[in-house]
Amino acid sequence: MSQAKSAAAANTALIHVQAVNKTFLLGDEPVHALNDINLSIQAGEYLSVMGPSGSGKSTLLNMLGLLDVPDNGQYWLNGADTVPMNEEQRAVYRRSHIGFVFQSYHLIPRLSASENIELPLILAGIAPAERKRRLAPVIERLGLGSRAGHLPNQLSGGQRQRVAIGRAIIMKPRMLLADEPTGNLDSQSGAEVVQLLEELNNDGITLVVVTHDADLGRRASRRIRMVDGVIVNDERTPSSDTQSRTDQSDAP
Repeated sequence: MSQAKSAAAANTALIHVQAVNKTFLLGDEPVHALNDINLSIQAGEYLSVMGPSGSGKSTLLNMLGLLDVPDNGQYWLNGADTVPMNEEQRAVYRRSHIGFVFQSYHLIPRLSASENIELPLILAGIAPAERKRRLAPVIERLGLGSRAGHLPNQLSGGQRQRVAIGRAIIMKPRMLLADEPTGNLDSQSGAEVVQLLEELNNDGITLVVVTHDADLGRRASRRIRMVDGVIVNDERTPSSDTQSRTDQSDAP
């Protein structure tokens, strides 16, 4: 695809990845983590990425999250060509457009739940009064009002993950990237986190979930499977089936 055509395609999608490759050295052996990846994701989609260990799932997520850059190829995010960006530009763009949720939470132990959620606002230089205004509804939505002053080691796994989600959405990103978001949780806490993520998707946030959990992967309206750095399957659920999934999830 020509640069002009790729730019045109990028203008119609939130994410447009064209002919992307990424290779790492494992000792003296090259590992082709991403092989000629082509992928477009529309704003508001709910996408799962599945595949065996070493298939390239996390590498793809890191690239989509501007934590890594491809060896070659193009990656357009929200109409901007991200590959030529330097590290500082990527950091600013990442902060404005992308939220991250990780399996291990990555909370700062010495900060309370509310302070962990507030941290991106502080780093962005937002004034205290505005931070307070934004923080209150997020804490309420997460159901953390009575736990907002607690440190991470005083919270359950599910509560920690909700804090991590709050931190991810406090800057109102267009895209949420979740890497094994239920991997460290019991089934009930995992179900609550999945429900919260899907509610955010229903509100318009584009949701990309990397998971080994087939049941979680099947919940997404679009499912990608990777093997050896290649997308080998890309399927979508008809909208009526997606609505049925949502209705079943809401059923008592």
